[in-house]
Amino acid sequence: MKKSLFIQFLVLLWAGTAFAQTPLKGSVKSVTGIPIPRATLIIRGTATGVSADDNGEFTITPKQQPPFYIRIRSVGFKAQDFQVLKLDGNPLELVLVEDDQLSEIVVTSRRRKELLQDVPIPVSVVGGTQIDQSGAFNVNRVKELIPSVQLYTSNPRNTGINIRGIGSPFGLTNDGLDPGVGFYVDGVYYARPAAATLDFIDVESIEVLRGPQGTLFGKNTAAGAFNITTRKPSFTPGVNFESSFGNYGYIQAKASVTGPLAKNLAGRLSFSGTQRDGLVQNIRTGRATNDVNNLGFRGQLLFKPSENTSITLAGDASDQKPDGYAQVVAGVAPTLRPAYRQFNAIISDLGYTLPSTNAFDRVIDHDTPWRSGNQLGGVSLNLDQKIGPGTLTSTTAWRYWNWDPSNDRDFTGLQALAKSQNPAKHKNWSQEIRYAGEFSKNLSGVVGVFFLDQEVKITGTEESGSAQWRFSQSTTNTAQWKTPGLFEGYGIYTDASIKSKSAAAFGSIDWEFAEGFHILPGARINYDKKVVYYNRVARGGLQTTDPALLALKNGVYSSQFYESQADEKNFTYQITAAYRPNRRLNVFATYSTSYKPVGVNVAGLPTVSGQPALDLAVIKPEKTRHYEIGVKTTPLKNLTLNLNYHNSDIRDYQTNVQSPELGVNRGYIANADEVNVKGFEFDGSFQLDQHFSFYAAAAYTDAKYVKFTNAPLPLEETGLTVGGQQVAFKDISGGRLPGVSKWAGSYGGEFATPAKFFNQGSKFFIAADQYFRSSFSSSPSPSAYLNIQGYYLVNGRVGFKATEGFSAFIWTRNLFNQNYFEQLLPAGGNAGHYAAVLGDQRTFGLTLRYAL
Repeated sequence: MKKSLFIQFLVLLWAGTAFAQTPLKGSVKSVTGIPIPRATLIIRGTATGVSADDNGEFTITPKQQPPFYIRIRSVGFKAQDFQVLKLDGNPLELVLVEDDQLSEIVVTSRRRKELLQDVPIPVSVVGGTQIDQSGAFNVNRVKELIPSVQLYTSNPRNTGINIRGIGSPFGLTNDGLDPGVGFYVDGVYYARPAAATLDFIDVESIEVLRGPQGTLFGKNTAAGAFNITTRKPSFTPGVNFESSFGNYGYIQAKASVTGPLAKNLAGRLSFSGTQRDGLVQNIRTGRATNDVNNLGFRGQLLFKPSENTSITLAGDASDQKPDGYAQVVAGVAPTLRPAYRQFNAIISDLGYTLPSTNAFDRVIDHDTPWRSGNQLGGVSLNLDQKIGPGTLTSTTAWRYWNWDPSNDRDFTGLQALAKSQNPAKHKNWSQEIRYAGEFSKNLSGVVGVFFLDQEVKITGTEESGSAQWRFSQSTTNTAQWKTPGLFEGYGIYTDASIKSKSAAAFGSIDWEFAEGFHILPGARINYDKKVVYYNRVARGGLQTTDPALLALKNGVYSSQFYESQADEKNFTYQITAAYRPNRRLNVFATYSTSYKPVGVNVAGLPTVSGQPALDLAVIKPEKTRHYEIGVKTTPLKNLTLNLNYHNSDIRDYQTNVQSPELGVNRGYIANADEVNVKGFEFDGSFQLDQHFSFYAAAAYTDAKYVKFTNAPLPLEETGLTVGGQQVAFKDISGGRLPGVSKWAGSYGGEFATPAKFFNQGSKFFIAADQYFRSSFSSSPSPSAYLNIQGYYLVNGRVGFKATEGFSAFIWTRNLFNQNYFEQLLPAGGNAGHYAAVLGDQRTFGLTLRYAL
């Protein structure tokens, strides 16, 4: 018996020794079959690791029995884990998925992991590598990489994200409108567009879905969606430090740490801080304005009690306190008002001269401070539970937004508008539950429910100053208008709120009913309710009982009160047919309907015969009929070429109407009868070899009002009269939508080669990209003065990068220092002058990064 046990012990010892000496061999390649040199491999949970050679081949000797995981990392590719079940001596071929823009990468747009080229939806992707190498990065940078995206921001609150020119009305934001482009971070819906101005923290990828997506996402997305995924906590310890330094005093620091906290618990903590000096000089204060002052953090806890269960608790907060978003006078348009009401006559009478008539001198003399305090944050709890062939996901979230502004809305050094600010506080909670997966070989899909409850409270202040009398003067009785103190301190004080609820059930399936032929129906049932309260009190200025003087004051500001509510039930659907005979071809056609919920005005209503136009308190929902035809091709292993045509017919299009009345905060929202948007889009990528890669994307968009008979007058027609009666509206049917260029595109390339400069596995790289767009209108009604010329931007970067260890590179944006406008905005009261949101000058910097 003892001899038998001794023999068994020797056999086990020999087997263990033999196992310990059994090497694991293989190679690492890209999805196009190109070897990946110098990839790093580590057996997860151990310190055992190696680097692949120049041909992507490796040999590693494990010190434990299978099963175990090997984690592989390489610059430009997603870090991936591969499970080893046995050691049989056969070499492994491990394929990494690229982590760069417009590559053949994995997306989760349909709530499950799929290759980008297999998804019958126009989707563009920006990977983590592209983000990390671009210096400061937020949604504004995305539009330079994906030409179908437009983003306009005159401050964080007045931010609109559009896809194909639709989504949010161009110009000033109205809190009573829902955005038409969904903005999701790790499955959490961000309800306020102010989120688009934040620096991205620890972002792994950004997927931009074009066209209605209401059958896939929680909140209805009439124009498309941003699906942003951040880096998750890992049970493999990791640390990243990054510092950037640039011109105009630019400093940015980022840090991220992750690792196990217990057997089944991992954490991740990320931080970002950014500062930059102002780009516009205020000669009145002697300080530069439009600076950057951002802080943000994100923390996550991941609990994995089993392979089938994953629970993530996340929290984030961001605080922006810039002395910024000042607009610079860009020009003066002659209006149809009498000569004494023209801007140049007004400032001449007041003895004032603009500090510059060239906006690109970047000089202002504003006397009211610019402040754009912007605080965002929230917490979320996400549960993923594998059940049967799919995954049940529950996402619960609470979010807040606090907006603390101060603006000089007359854009001059005169005390016309002494105060103009509209602070707002927003909070919401949301709940989404969905089940997604592959139910059989030929059937997959997603089904879910969603609920959102949100409230916005607004406390606005607008006060006149000593020069207001001259800007508001509408008769030649100058003595009355010039009455001392008549308008000084006179203004409106607003207390308003919106309470809204949204609930929906949605679903979509993908059924392969014959070899290569897919049918994809989807549907959504939606309910929205909004309750608006608006109370504005006019007070201050000279206290008088003189009826004539009171009439002058009421002509500038008046009290206004209204309450209203609306609810809407809606059923929308989509159907897609796709033919995917192989991995090289995917042809699809889609027809879908969508809608944006009812809107409510909370920025004041225009007056008719001295009374607010209450019929404009609530505006109709926006309804869309959309069809699209597309083809995705991979003619070569290293080449993708995609093309699609889209057409959207929109009834009751929700738009901004700018008003010369100061009391309506420069604009209110209304419906245009019908809008049509159509166009072509192309994107492609080419991996020449392991050194050279290229991408290109282009969009042609034709967006116009089919019928809009009650549009606002363009700036130059302010004061138009017919038969002695003032005209307030104009038929602009056939005119183009604001903010949409007919042509936009981007293209770029990178050269990268292995270089043992700082550490093993590092690469020297040099890359450049260019973004261009043709001219576009910057006015809700086409104007001869508010058109922005086309422009192009060139960005570049060069240096050394590595997945682990030290990386260093220099970058530049707007390399050729192009002067360009982002927006043109008429001043309050439509005196004729208009201001510009300026594009940034040339910026450059150095980024240093260390990763463990």
